[in-house]
Amino acid sequence: MLRQYELVDRVLDYDPGADEAMLNRAYVFSVNAHGTQKRASGDPYFSHPIEVAGILTELHLDDETIATAILHDTVEDTVATSEEIERIFGANVARLVDGVTKLSKIEAQTENERAAENLRKFLMAMSGDIRVLLVKLADRLHNMRTLHHIPKPEKRRRIARETMDIYAPLAERIGMYEFMKEMQTLAFAQLEPEAYESITRRLEQLKEGSGGDRIAKIGSGLKLLLSRGRIDAQVSGREKHPYSIWRKMQERHISFEQLSDIMAFRAIVPTEEDCYRALGIIHRRWPMVPGRFKDYISTPKRNGYRSLHTSVIHAENRRIEIQIRTPEMHAEAEFGLAAHWAYKQSVTAEVTERPDKPDKAPITGRDTPGDTRLRPDAQHGWIADLVEILDTAATPEELLEHTRIAMYQDRIFAFTPKGELIQLPKGATPIDFAYAVHTDLGDQAVGAKVNGRVVPLSTVLENGDQVQVLRSKAQVPQASWLNLAITAKALAAIRRHLRNEERGQTVALGRKLYDDIVARLPATLSAGAMDEALKRLKLPDEAALMQAIARRTLTDGQVMEALMPGSAGADLAHAPPQSGAISIQGLAPGVAYELAACCHPVPGDRIVGLRRPDASIEVHAIDCRILSDLAERSDEETDWIDVQWGDKTEGAVARISVEVRNEPGALGLLATVIGQHRANIINLRLDNRDAQFHTNMIDLEVHDSHQLMRLLSALRAADAVNAAERI
Repeated sequence: MLRQYELVDRVLDYDPGADEAMLNRAYVFSVNAHGTQKRASGDPYFSHPIEVAGILTELHLDDETIATAILHDTVEDTVATSEEIERIFGANVARLVDGVTKLSKIEAQTENERAAENLRKFLMAMSGDIRVLLVKLADRLHNMRTLHHIPKPEKRRRIARETMDIYAPLAERIGMYEFMKEMQTLAFAQLEPEAYESITRRLEQLKEGSGGDRIAKIGSGLKLLLSRGRIDAQVSGREKHPYSIWRKMQERHISFEQLSDIMAFRAIVPTEEDCYRALGIIHRRWPMVPGRFKDYISTPKRNGYRSLHTSVIHAENRRIEIQIRTPEMHAEAEFGLAAHWAYKQSVTAEVTERPDKPDKAPITGRDTPGDTRLRPDAQHGWIADLVEILDTAATPEELLEHTRIAMYQDRIFAFTPKGELIQLPKGATPIDFAYAVHTDLGDQAVGAKVNGRVVPLSTVLENGDQVQVLRSKAQVPQASWLNLAITAKALAAIRRHLRNEERGQTVALGRKLYDDIVARLPATLSAGAMDEALKRLKLPDEAALMQAIARRTLTDGQVMEALMPGSAGADLAHAPPQSGAISIQGLAPGVAYELAACCHPVPGDRIVGLRRPDASIEVHAIDCRILSDLAERSDEETDWIDVQWGDKTEGAVARISVEVRNEPGALGLLATVIGQHRANIINLRLDNRDAQFHTNMIDLEVHDSHQLMRLLSALRAADAVNAAERI
């Protein structure tokens, strides 16, 4: 553990103007506050925050951040209070400590809810001051280094999984690759111990088999090659870390022996121009592996990462990966935005440097007068996207899903018509692009032009595409877009719109059902009956009651009893049927009701609705076999509702089976007949085929049952058709 003077001297080495007295007070305060508390390793508890502070001194963070690291567990694990921290160390340190404080005391019903609530509060804190994230990552890194001391395997695995799912991706997203790699390696050892042992053993065998000098020999040869080209390069090499190797084995479905790019080398050259000169020298000497060159200098990653990456075929047909960068790029690659700000941020207060100390400025929140927060800059807009997701995620599971999507996916680059660069995950579509530009643009997207050509919204974008989104104010997000979008921001926005639409539709449906319930009451309701019913049911307002009725979280009897106590007695089962059928006109399909896939009802069919708990109404044809099965089971969890088609109901999807002769042109004839009757084929599947006939299952968009009957008659009359039936 670092002693007090050692920690303070580390800070003064890179920031001679640091508040030495505050650092000393923080050290003493933490030691006294934690007192005799012990960690699982048996070490004094205060050794943990001191070591976290030590990790952050390697990033040259400012005195407030180091003090925060020393104090970050005092409010959570000791009798110290936030007010006390603020009184002794100031408002900035108190705010940072509050942002980093572990949130383990949150009470929730499930692990997902706890994790989501922790993540929600953490993201909000770090969006205001990124130093919160830096301290939290250092805290998690030290906890992972000491994880083996925890006796319970299930607890170790839980912490390792959380690290792999949340903290390692967060470190990667801000470019702190050294933190990320160490976290992943330590977590991998807990989550997949056998795979970890196997890979590390094979790496050792590979090193021993080559006499331990293969990497050194290749590195020396690379350095000599560049020096002959008059480039002074620092060259280093390593094997890739075990988790990276294991992930490639899983993705490519290959064994360890089949991996050809286990070794990676890094050439650090003086200038950006030298990066490209070095690349040319390397490619003239060894053949490049096609598709493995990436230029992150001209198009940096969203976290600010810059470097040239290439893979070449070295001696013995062995592939090696080479990264080329400048010293500044290297610092940013190792320590991410921490190094970026250490190089770039100006410090308001003047600092007199010691002649024997480096001139590297500390990272500080005091970048502008009156503002002591270190905020994410434009390169880290993904943080703003995550914060926006907080407002749109409806459930803990959705929040975790969207956050992991936003943190994990590899990126591509696309451009707006004005040349603005938009970074997206691989596999993104114009829907994702539109939402990345602006939420309103995404909501109103009706089409897109990619490189000047009109394409469907389902088109997968490629690197360098220029995308123009076509919009209409009449457009709204569609449920089908959930199958097209892959970015967290787009998915969250689409789901938010659908939830709002569903809420309105559900309230409207509940109102219709409520009117029927009121009509069955034995007497007229009093003026205050609704208010009294809401109190009895513990609901906040009428809208909540209507939603509960529509979703069947309240039965008709419970609503009647709340409105008029005593009305839902033993004779409720003999209550008269509903006063009238409920029209489904105006209700959004898939939101307030669903047309059953078992019978595919279309307008003109006699229909009935089934209402199950917390679900949309399922609309079935009256002769659907599912209905007879339910009637025999007398399922008490399902309500039967009389529904009818509205006068202006739009068409629906019908399913037919058509048996045609196995001869040329038969399928074309089939499509022609369907087209002549103004039906639209949306799906066709060959169910059965033999030497004489083949049977096709076809889903059709039709206006009503009369159109469908005319179409079936026409199909049966066609020469090539043997049979045509609705299914």
